[in-house]
Amino acid sequence: MLRFEQEAWTGGFLCVAGVDEAGRGPLAGPVVAAAVVFEKTFLEAEAKKSLAGLDDSKKLPASRREFFHALISACPHARTGVASASVEEIDSLNILRATHLAMKRAIEKLAPPPDLALVDGLPVKGLPVPHRAIVGGDASSLSIAAASVMAKVTRDRLMVELAAEFPAYGFDRHKGYGTKAHLDALRRNGPCAAHRRSFAPVAQLSLGF
Repeated sequence: MLRFEQEAWTGGFLCVAGVDEAGRGPLAGPVVAAAVVFEKTFLEAEAKKSLAGLDDSKKLPASRREFFHALISACPHARTGVASASVEEIDSLNILRATHLAMKRAIEKLAPPPDLALVDGLPVKGLPVPHRAIVGGDASSLSIAAASVMAKVTRDRLMVELAAEFPAYGFDRHKGYGTKAHLDALRRNGPCAAHRRSFAPVAQLSLGF
């Protein structure tokens, strides 16, 4: 899980950020991105200790995601930046460009900025620092895995807040994904302000409202 960090360090990039997003696929809510920088000496020492088990957030149960979120947030050897792009930005820009915007904002919250960003997935336009895109990076880089957890937990908490604001949709349960329960609620109630009107299932179910 340190292969890509080690390659960056060898190439002279000592301050390396992992970057990932959560929430590209749901029908509602913002897309959230996170950027995480660990000190090199800490990462080398703790990869098999306190960070053991850190992985792609999709592979971790909610309790483990919360555990690692708390650990990273409190770690004096880590810096994090978390940012989002709103539903309005998703609908006006499209989800890919909004995701890239959220990633840019997350990196810009890191001070000083990293020398290099390791980004999960495909290349990203408009980042403020050089980056390397790694398909499946959240399962092969500890820095990206950390960013994955930070983004996922933050977004899940935002969806719980939206559930309290819009209780008819069950956002706390499905986090905005297009489950049967969510689609049924959309058919009954139509879309709310948290829904992505540019997404086909929402647009199709909005016609009668």
